[in-house]
Amino acid sequence: MDLTVPDRQTELKKSPIDMTPFPLTQVSLNRKLKFSQLMIFDFVLKTGSFVGAANSMGVTQPSVTKTIHELEVFFGTSLFQRSNRGAVPTEFATMLGRHAKGLLADARHLTDEVNSFRTGEAGSVIVGTLIAGAAKLLPLAISRFRSEYPNVSLVIREGTSASLFPAVSLGEVDIVVGRLPEKGIPLAKSFSLTHEVLVNETFCFVVGNHHRLAGKRNVQLKDLISDEWILPLKESPFSTSVEKLFHDSGLKLPSRHIRSLSLMTNVGLLMETDMVALLPRAAALQFANRSLLTVLELSASVDFGPVGYSVRADKALQPACLKFIQCLREISGRLAEGGLSTGPHSSRTPAALSPAIA
Repeated sequence: MDLTVPDRQTELKKSPIDMTPFPLTQVSLNRKLKFSQLMIFDFVLKTGSFVGAANSMGVTQPSVTKTIHELEVFFGTSLFQRSNRGAVPTEFATMLGRHAKGLLADARHLTDEVNSFRTGEAGSVIVGTLIAGAAKLLPLAISRFRSEYPNVSLVIREGTSASLFPAVSLGEVDIVVGRLPEKGIPLAKSFSLTHEVLVNETFCFVVGNHHRLAGKRNVQLKDLISDEWILPLKESPFSTSVEKLFHDSGLKLPSRHIRSLSLMTNVGLLMETDMVALLPRAAALQFANRSLLTVLELSASVDFGPVGYSVRADKALQPACLKFIQCLREISGRLAEGGLSTGPHSSRTPAALSPAIA
């Protein structure tokens, strides 16, 4: 007779999941579903593996496996499929993940508000930033905010509109600072967000100081067509403006180009090569004023559009986030006095904002 005792991993792998459908009630959900389970589930979704989730949370892989198995038994369906790509979420897991992120975000907001109530000044703000906001507006606002509220935790996440707008709608990010979406594009209609214009930004042509046309006057766009360019990503709203710029000048897009959204990578390429790029003027001038790059003054120009912030329209903002917005407004006003044109500030308080551009 085989007296070998199977380990827990073997038992979990062999344990069948009861796929019998049963009615789920709010009472059963509240009694059996735990936040700790949702946290582990969310980490598996983020990392794409059980090992990655365990390492990120500082727990053992068997405990992650056990938790996912408990959730699968509770919901009566598989959540992940193991493959050479890691843990691939099922359709049900993808749906569950959207709700889990919202619940975890609400828990974070509750924690911040309780701490703020107890101590007076606490909490956290997760800020998503796009390339236009990262150059000057956001760093100055952060500096101002830190000097006023040193006990508030700040997390900065850089990304594209396509990644950050879904994140703010789910509560994973509190506020996105950068170029605001145009009214007609699908991205503006897909999420319930409120937008406020802070400044209007333009793009300028930038090269390294060693470029053959650096310091030259009366440079035309056609003079740069043979150079290698750094262009925005095709999915970027700015890409259409760049294509229109060349088309209106009777030119095709440069045949030699790369596409990049990384500001620091672009700056590094300009300093090390003879490439040409379009950068937000506020960012370009910071490097040009320190003699790191050269701004070419061409007659052709690209209007980047309104820069501001975006927040959820269906949730009241946290006190810490409201204070951060106050800093953004203050800094944008100072930038306007220095030469940047402002957009129409809302006369409403942040708490009373209603869906606008979206």
